[in-house]
Amino acid sequence: MRTVIARLSPGDRLPSSRELIRRYQVGPATVSQAIATLAAEGLVATRPGSGTYVAARAQRRATVADTAWQTVTLADRTVDTRILTSAIGAPPAGTIMLDGGYLHRSLQPTQILTAALTRAARRPDAWDRAPASGLAALRSVFATMAGDGVSADDILVTAGGQSALSIAFRAVAAPGDPILVESPTYPGAIAAARAAGLRPVPVPMDADGLQPDLLADAFAMTRARLLYCQPAHHNPTGIMLAPQRRQQIIDAARAAGAFVIEDDFARHLGHGTPVPPPLLAADRDGTVIYLTSLTKPAAPSLRIGALIARGPVMERLRATRLVDDFFVTRPLQETALELLTSPTWERHVRSLTAALRERCAALTAAITHELPHWTLTRIPTGGLHLWVRLPYGTDDTVIADAARLHGVAVSAGYRYFATELPAAYLRLGFAATADPTELTEAARRLASAHEHAVGTR
Repeated sequence: MRTVIARLSPGDRLPSSRELIRRYQVGPATVSQAIATLAAEGLVATRPGSGTYVAARAQRRATVADTAWQTVTLADRTVDTRILTSAIGAPPAGTIMLDGGYLHRSLQPTQILTAALTRAARRPDAWDRAPASGLAALRSVFATMAGDGVSADDILVTAGGQSALSIAFRAVAAPGDPILVESPTYPGAIAAARAAGLRPVPVPMDADGLQPDLLADAFAMTRARLLYCQPAHHNPTGIMLAPQRRQQIIDAARAAGAFVIEDDFARHLGHGTPVPPPLLAADRDGTVIYLTSLTKPAAPSLRIGALIARGPVMERLRATRLVDDFFVTRPLQETALELLTSPTWERHVRSLTAALRERCAALTAAITHELPHWTLTRIPTGGLHLWVRLPYGTDDTVIADAARLHGVAVSAGYRYFATELPAAYLRLGFAATADPTELTEAARRLASAHEHAVGTR
């Protein structure tokens, strides 16, 4: 249709929808979407009852704006997103995606979400303003999910987990403050901390998770008042914080007069092994600020999460949230409420558990077979990723680039460290592929990529 429009003059009438349906052998909905797209691009104008016409050509500006002055005005206050996005753009078609952090469409509860959205849209108040803290019923559901001792008043509904992180970092700490993070850790947390003007300070982990003695030392040396951690199915390593360390982490933060931001993103991403209660359950002094989200276990665009906090810090969180965007869109909150209160949600979580376990086993077996010289640091009992240490002397970015050329996208390990790398790693996701067969093929391509990268070095 763009080609047809290019040959016409402004004001010329396009063929009718009936003619377009016949000409292109498509349905009415496709024609309607095409016309809407062209109208949004300013190429056509629709006149109800008359038809669709070629729009007047927009006059191009004769000169390009000189924006050099902005460099001086903006100075060095930048928001660095390089660890979140690829500098070379989207991968080509046919690439097997092992660098994703979301579920493949086949694993998403699409039908359940559609039904929930439909029911939510029918509510007479669906488009009314929502309370700043979130719908009372949805907050009650999140409180029940968090366990005993949490009430709806302790909940702040957010636009997903990343938004919750940004709110919490800015509400608790001031620009220039240090923030302690596990090493390695989630790149989104590093980026959000730096965007808030904070200085991420890494605290080492071992096979049992964050090391309490080193954490206490870090609090003493930096005087940080904020720790960000992921005790359950840690991203990227998959580590579960050891039971004996859970109270030690809380006690170390409490002794330092600091808050713990507990990111419980993987609560619904287990592989069948029971997940321990969150740190929040053992907190009696309001030390823990708890974060959860529906995005990972449901779908990328279900941007609904929750912050749980007690005491004056909740008022700070609410205030930060209010000045950001007033409230989370009500239809999305209503949809989340419909989803979580439906019996189909629990069925989805159970089926997701089985699917993630199968995919994890498939990728583990394929990597072990195709790349025996790579080291799987552990077989996770939950989450969406494997954490792989590369042979000594290997450059993770070189391997990631070679993998891309061989049709598989992976995450280079440097993105997960706030400072220097102790070794070369890759994070390999197993949830964004169509089926386990793709994971086997991905491992084969990775083996070819590694051979190519080492052979050409």
